[in-house]
Amino acid sequence: MNLSTFLFGRRLSNREQEDKKIGWVEAVPAMGLDGLGSSSYGPEAALTVLIPLGAAGLFYAGPVIACIVLVLAILYFSYRQTLAAYPTSGGAYVVARENLGEYPSLLAAAALMIDYVLNVAVGVSAGVGALVSALPALHPYILPLCIGIVAIVTLANLRGTGEAGWLFALPTYLFICCFLGVIGYGVIRIVLEGEPAPVVAPPPLPPVSGEATVWLLMHAFASGCTAMTGVEAVSNGVGSFRKPVLRNAYVTLTIIVAVLGMLLAGIATVASVFGIGAMDQTETGYQSVLSQLIGAVSGYNAFYYVAMASLLSILCLSANTSFVGFPRLCRMVAGDEYLPKVFAQPGRRLVFTAGILFLCGFAALLLVSFGGITERLIPLFAVGAFLTFTISQAGMVVHWRRQSERHPGKLAMNAIGACSTGAALLVILVAKFAEGAWITLIAMPLTIVLLKAIKGYYVSLEAELRNPGPIVIEDIEPPTVLIVTEGWNRLSERAIKFALTISPDVVAVHVVRLGGPDSDENEKALHDQWKAEVEEPAAAQGLNPPRLILVPSPYRQLHEPLLRLIEKLDADAPERAVTVLIPETVKEKWWQRLLHMNRAGRLRSRLLRSGNPRLTVATVPWRLSGNGQNGERRKAG
Repeated sequence: MNLSTFLFGRRLSNREQEDKKIGWVEAVPAMGLDGLGSSSYGPEAALTVLIPLGAAGLFYAGPVIACIVLVLAILYFSYRQTLAAYPTSGGAYVVARENLGEYPSLLAAAALMIDYVLNVAVGVSAGVGALVSALPALHPYILPLCIGIVAIVTLANLRGTGEAGWLFALPTYLFICCFLGVIGYGVIRIVLEGEPAPVVAPPPLPPVSGEATVWLLMHAFASGCTAMTGVEAVSNGVGSFRKPVLRNAYVTLTIIVAVLGMLLAGIATVASVFGIGAMDQTETGYQSVLSQLIGAVSGYNAFYYVAMASLLSILCLSANTSFVGFPRLCRMVAGDEYLPKVFAQPGRRLVFTAGILFLCGFAALLLVSFGGITERLIPLFAVGAFLTFTISQAGMVVHWRRQSERHPGKLAMNAIGACSTGAALLVILVAKFAEGAWITLIAMPLTIVLLKAIKGYYVSLEAELRNPGPIVIEDIEPPTVLIVTEGWNRLSERAIKFALTISPDVVAVHVVRLGGPDSDENEKALHDQWKAEVEEPAAAQGLNPPRLILVPSPYRQLHEPLLRLIEKLDADAPERAVTVLIPETVKEKWWQRLLHMNRAGRLRSRLLRSGNPRLTVATVPWRLSGNGQNGERRKAG
């Protein structure tokens, strides 16, 4: 077993694709980690905004979270309809492309791409925040921990969606049990005791330094909306489900939304009764809201560390939602030629490797740029998600209007979804613009410009390579074949033998003084050897003898004298094409590449970039097999 097989698993064949699709049990951890994990940093982001209100901020936290849960419920019913209408791919890009046109679909694609990258950065940074809450000694290593976790999630997804889902299943379901359990226990204590005393008192809330203005509450709502950023993951990743596809998608979406809604409502209720507020993550001694919640409800016992370990795992692994959705989105966009075609090519494990690696690189860059601090990343977040929600729901409204059979209930549901998410988007834009949302607003049109430029290239390429009609064979004439040679050896022999099969006009070109002014080359001896070893045997066989031309290279470059020679041949015989054969040894060992100058590769690159439409460049390979035969038998005598 080699290293790549050990890390990524064996290479899968196309027929194994169906076996690698997932059911709802694996899909909840594969696609729901973002939504479930956001229950940690969404409410905390809202409470952070309410810090100036002191203890009064907890009073307003309930209505703010209630509004968020209401929007979440609207999204749930809206996306159930989207899944039914688009059971193979119900993402915002496809819905917008089919119903709204090119530019809305590109806007949805750009928003989704940016949001997926931000989701990785925010989820991982929040996970590391949970870790340093439990282990304060790790606080100085926030950024290295973030980068390491991104690398682990990337490796797991390069092995395949199914493997990632099973790998993340245990921490996901453990998280659900732990936090629904502790919230349920806290609610029971509230019902039975009225105002229960915390087992471990949370840090005191700061003094009042502001008032509850509409602007402040809008800001809190906008920050808390980050809790809904993973809702569209199921519709984007519907192609990952095994049959029955729609049933598995419905069950997955229902579990994710139901658990997320209960977590949000429960956190708001328990936090307000037990006096739990947000703290500054950049300061030593930081405790996340969920860390304080467990301590207040049940204390810092063994359960605390199990629950925090599950929270850490699910937050760090919440990036997996993006690693499922982002590559599939890129595949669809690349299929429409708005991204390089490599994004649509499955890798060794039938996953879209290019999209996974691209997401990993940009998320790591974002984490480095913002130091791995969640609070610095939050303002950039949610804009793309809610723009995507709005475009998707607006597209579904158009979809139902186009149907021959009227569906007034379904149309109304998606219309309500479009209006509610659109209103939330406006609140988020207004509240977060100055804090960093403007960066996202600039990044989206720039992304669209890039996508259009890529599409423009593919359109022009297709126009240039369009069907030429019936083949024209009257003007076929053997080309002049140039062979670049260092001297008379087996590599040159093989190239000349091949050249004689395609043209009677073969010219061997030897560039002299490549080694500098002090290089010692016996040109007469080379001519004599060529005449005896090449020209005379070829003439004896009735062939036109290959000529040898020696050309100087005053600046020790191989391509310049060759290009001059090609220009001369074109001028002397403009009706004949020129083919350059480049003999090249195949270096299979890494150390062999270090011992060669790669002149053949550089020459091939320069010739291809020369722009000569009548020039053909080909390679004649020689494998360094060590036995001197190289697949050919030389005649004895």
